[in-house]
Amino acid sequence: MGRRPERCDEYQLQEYMDTSGTSVAANGSQEWISRPQKNQMNHDNSSFTAVRWWNTVIIPKSNRHYKIWVHVILIWAIYSSFFTPIEFGFLRGLPKHLWWIDQIGQIIFMVDIAVNFFVAYRDPNTYKWTVDHQSIAIRYAKSSLIPEILACLPWDAIYRKSGDMEVMRYFLWLRLYRVRKVDAFFRRTEQNIRVNYLFTRIMKLITVELYCTHTAACIFYYLATTLPASKEEFTWIGSLTLGGYSFENFREIDLGRRYVVSLYFAIVTMATVGYGDIHAVNTREMIFVMIFVSFDMILGAYLIGNMTALIVKGSNTEKFRDRMASLKKYMNRNHLNRNLRTQLKNHVRLQYESQFTDDQVVQELPLSIRAKVSESLYVSIIERTLLFRNCSNEFINQLGMRMHEEYFLPGEVVMEQGNAVDQIYIVAGGALVEVFINPNGSDEIIANLEAESTFGEVAVLCSIPQPSTVRVVDLCKVLRIGQQAFFGIMRVYFADGRQVLNNLLKFCSTLKR
Repeated sequence: MGRRPERCDEYQLQEYMDTSGTSVAANGSQEWISRPQKNQMNHDNSSFTAVRWWNTVIIPKSNRHYKIWVHVILIWAIYSSFFTPIEFGFLRGLPKHLWWIDQIGQIIFMVDIAVNFFVAYRDPNTYKWTVDHQSIAIRYAKSSLIPEILACLPWDAIYRKSGDMEVMRYFLWLRLYRVRKVDAFFRRTEQNIRVNYLFTRIMKLITVELYCTHTAACIFYYLATTLPASKEEFTWIGSLTLGGYSFENFREIDLGRRYVVSLYFAIVTMATVGYGDIHAVNTREMIFVMIFVSFDMILGAYLIGNMTALIVKGSNTEKFRDRMASLKKYMNRNHLNRNLRTQLKNHVRLQYESQFTDDQVVQELPLSIRAKVSESLYVSIIERTLLFRNCSNEFINQLGMRMHEEYFLPGEVVMEQGNAVDQIYIVAGGALVEVFINPNGSDEIIANLEAESTFGEVAVLCSIPQPSTVRVVDLCKVLRIGQQAFFGIMRVYFADGRQVLNNLLKFCSTLKR
């Protein structure tokens, strides 16, 4: 039971305008987003349309050029994450050729900071894409902006200008914040059904272990170099003798050999094998070894737990991948068109991201607790709908206990004209349109369905085919109740059932006027 609007000529079959003023394709995908009053929407996935004013540009994460940029940033993030410990432990100031590479990387990361102010994000509560510049900027400023700016500062030059103050070199570790980009890459790869899940997880675990040992090796060598050269025999590497080879004046040994020895010490310590050929000598080294071994116990539990999870196969990501793989086979077998494939995949991904299908947990609770939950979540929405106005509290509570939540993406068709319907929907958030398809095939928008509107009630209560098609304009949350459950409640609460029919007749008479 929606609100009857004036006819809107800006609505078309293939494109709608969502509540934030953003143009959205009918299949739910967005190549780029801009303010519609100044720019024409472009649905071509192979091109990125530049716009004149910076404050009108919004970049969706599905944009092809943005995806390429993300992979460029990923390569530099991997380089920075692995090179930063080496720079801290083995180098006192960068050589000229490495200095230029470092400057190029910092410039690229600064450009990425600017790009992030234009990237749309999905709100974790409503699961809608946020395209407002102010919201994007505030979210970015509260999360990653300051660490990423600090990571881009030229700490090597600051170290030299400060007279080689050792404390300045500790700020290099701020660049390890970029490891988050590598972790995000692995998360995306785990969800990609085209990549083997077992291979991805094993590669991630190997990368975590190698990175931890690599970082520990660099710290071990740093601890040895912080003592003056005259006291190098009081360090683990200065006092080391392997076979007939002594590591006296180890600072003069080539970098590769020093790194291999440090990595060997880190791996042996991490494995807690303890051959005895390399061990801590001074107090600082002993303290770090104790911290490192304690951390290693946590890391070992993490690695073993993940390997166990791979064997058991019970993670949500694996269930999502299995469902997507089955869906892909189904679509290929039935030769579904591209737009329908996109809608199906987007809907399954939305279910995975929102986890709204977990309402079965509530359904398994005792009836009294479910009544309190439904009263808190659904009753206030049901009471404000026109269809259930002036109904008793008991009737509305019974409806609330049998409601189910569902989410729909922009462009999806919830109901089609002429189909048999056995569900009644209440719009809890978002927006839909009710479209009447004329015999000549043309479309006519007859109602905007916003919050607290209902649809499907005419077909269910009058036992007729659905009189119109209902399409999603903006990502919406709806409450759904089945025909059998609804009629069961109406038979018990007979007076309320008559009130529902009166409300329906009153609304229909209003439309005729």
